[in-house]
Amino acid sequence: MNPLIRIIPAALVRFFAKPYVAGDSLAKAMAVVTRLQRERGLLATLDLLAEDIRRPEQAERNVETYLAMVDAAAGVPVDGRPTLSLKPSSYTTSPLHEGGDARGSREAMRRIVQRAADAGVETTIDMEGRHWTDFTLDALARFHADGLHNVGCVLQTRLHRTEQDLERLPAGMRVRLVIGIYQEPAEIALVDKSEMKQRLLTFAERLLQRGHYVEFATHDVECVRRFVGEVVPRAGAAKDQFEVQMLYGVPRDRFLQGLLREGIRARLYVPFALGWDLAIEYLRRRLDEYPAMMWLVTKNMFWRS
Repeated sequence: MNPLIRIIPAALVRFFAKPYVAGDSLAKAMAVVTRLQRERGLLATLDLLAEDIRRPEQAERNVETYLAMVDAAAGVPVDGRPTLSLKPSSYTTSPLHEGGDARGSREAMRRIVQRAADAGVETTIDMEGRHWTDFTLDALARFHADGLHNVGCVLQTRLHRTEQDLERLPAGMRVRLVIGIYQEPAEIALVDKSEMKQRLLTFAERLLQRGHYVEFATHDVECVRRFVGEVVPRAGAAKDQFEVQMLYGVPRDRFLQGLLREGIRARLYVPFALGWDLAIEYLRRRLDEYPAMMWLVTKNMFWRS
């Protein structure tokens, strides 16, 4: 990690992180989910901030937490029920991006996805850095082949390989399309933001035409407008074939309320941790991977005020 990021005081990191983290317990996160639905009409997807696993007991704690998240989500009425987002690196002490074999991760995710299927809860496998792409898509295919159709995945449009990966997706599944925050070399991914956003729109249209449910995830308001106003009509998609997703804490509420008035679903990605020390470490890693995040966070704070 960049030593400059390591020396940022924990209190300052927490100050920046707090608007974007739904607390330090599942109970607090569920309270946020309930409030979002009741007061603002927004759906949610829950994510546990628990990467960089070093001990088997940490991986097992993450699995047990997700099983509890399934039970909590299942207690919410279907029309407001949160989905769950799973990161494969949260369940293994042998991560692929460090040269490991991800042992235990697929089996752990199967436990969670099966429990969720039995409870009527939708899940999504998050897409991490490029080292995890094949593993994630292979796990997704296996789960669907075994009848676990309650699991979707994330695709990062900045990666050059994503156009081919679209062909690997099980028919009709949910796909969250994102540009991708992980810094990748130019031979692996686009570096021009306008090209990334155009790919986001292009791939969204292709998925809609193929009958997938598209979760269009970006904070770029103009990009969302183009998706809703141009891509969706061109693809002939109904409003129950897609939704717009943004990150909890990013100030776009007025825009999201406008979408809701048009009958368009909107969902916030709601992360939480089992302790602020874990949330702080998560944000440090994101800042290390994407230093421009500090500027974006600061800009959002001024926007919110």
